[in-house]
Amino acid sequence: MLYWLFVPLRNEWFFFNIFRYITVRTALAGITALFLSLLLGPMLIKLLIKNQIGQEIRTEGPQSHLAKKGTPSMGGLLIIGATLIPTLIWGNLGNSYVWLGMGTMFFFGLIGFLDDYLKVKKKRSLGLIARNKLIFQFILAAVFALIIMALGFSGEFKLQLSLPFIKNWVPYLGWLYVPWIILILVGSSNAVNLADGLDGLAIGLTLISATALTALTYIAGHKIFSGYLGIAQVPQAAELTVFAGALTGACLGFLWFNSHPAEIFMGDVGALSIGATLAAIAILIKQELLLFTVAGVFILEAFSVVLQVGYFKLSGGKRIFKMAPLHHHFELLGWPEEKVVIRFWILGIIFALFSLATVKLR
Repeated sequence: MLYWLFVPLRNEWFFFNIFRYITVRTALAGITALFLSLLLGPMLIKLLIKNQIGQEIRTEGPQSHLAKKGTPSMGGLLIIGATLIPTLIWGNLGNSYVWLGMGTMFFFGLIGFLDDYLKVKKKRSLGLIARNKLIFQFILAAVFALIIMALGFSGEFKLQLSLPFIKNWVPYLGWLYVPWIILILVGSSNAVNLADGLDGLAIGLTLISATALTALTYIAGHKIFSGYLGIAQVPQAAELTVFAGALTGACLGFLWFNSHPAEIFMGDVGALSIGATLAAIAILIKQELLLFTVAGVFILEAFSVVLQVGYFKLSGGKRIFKMAPLHHHFELLGWPEEKVVIRFWILGIIFALFSLATVKLR
């Protein structure tokens, strides 16, 4: 909104020319998101406590987690609000990519909100039936994919697949982009949800991934940088940097309250929305394959569940890990919760740095 107000004023006052620059508005969006989180966080926590909206703990999980029962949940509302509001303030709302990113976050957040609401209503750790939750996710992902296809056929999006390390081979997917996008969106959404099990773990990893994606988004939207590095240039993605910067600031602000011992949990409303948002940004900047390393720890967490369940069924009850997702395995090995979180963050930083390094290796 302020973009449309300030930029035209540059002809009258030179100072307002700075708001034309994406880097400035990205920084302002991140700072605004951070301060909104810090300002609204205590209010939301008090509201959730007043309405007895607390976390239900799975009895089959680590016994040390039982003490967390009743901690305010649905904190993802803070993340979503602190991301969307600064984007609306500082972003160019005439950009379709910005609306796609915000829409993905909002509607996947609705699925998570419904899941969290049912948990509170039923007073148990399970909300939506898993099948129904997946159906809703697939429907939203399919809608997103069809919008991408429409943009592709209109020339606003390239339907070629950009491959890491390879500069000159960009295979055309056409309608195969639809199942590919659905896989990425639904997979990323659930991967973040699975990693949301320890204080600060998921939001810290999201902060790392969002920071890396902010840099990648800026590069993809910059003609000179993208040309020099040999990656797909996506001119409209430049404005998406403001949205990614807002997400980074919102994550940093939420971490203030979610660090151990957590005052609030993000819940499914947060996990499903930010997982899908990370995927949407990666898809829009043509770097969805890099998402597997940008969000490498999330992938490992999800893969550990797939391995555990598959091996359990095939072996007649045997397990690979003491418990899945992977962070619970290390907890049961005797690692303190804080050590698991910090070491997973370190691994996340390594993955993110590797992802940024691959941009040059083409």
